[in-house]
Amino acid sequence: MSETYSVPVTVRGYETDVQGHLNQSVYLNYAEHARWSLLDAAGITQARLIAGRVGPVALETTIRYRRELLAGDEVDVTCGFEWGEGKTFRIQQTIRRKDGTVAAEITAVGGLLDLEKRRLVAHPAEVFKELAAEPALFGL
Repeated sequence: MSETYSVPVTVRGYETDVQGHLNQSVYLNYAEHARWSLLDAAGITQARLIAGRVGPVALETTIRYRRELLAGDEVDVTCGFEWGEGKTFRIQQTIRRKDGTVAAEITAVGGLLDLEKRRLVAHPAEVFKELAAEPALFGL
């Protein structure tokens, strides 16, 4: 797995549900924010992806809720890539309070879509390596 990248997020009041907990769908937003932040840090912008005629796609996402998050909680959202031999890759993410308490663990399976053929590219790690100014952020 690549070295874990992390971004800070503060839970906002409007993201909470009637019980005062962070709404379950917002965990996905936090995970997506961390993934796009990692792409940006590696030098891969949306414009660069479009110019390369590829785009990341989510194929499966699993969230394990461990502890509640409330408005004002400060968390770090991690993001690490695991590369295999096929057309897909895994992304491991953790949402952790500043005191180290794990609030959620997110595992995603992704791929890289060829925007013209509308099919997954055969070796996404190679494409990420070509597109990235900092491929080491992906463990490449």
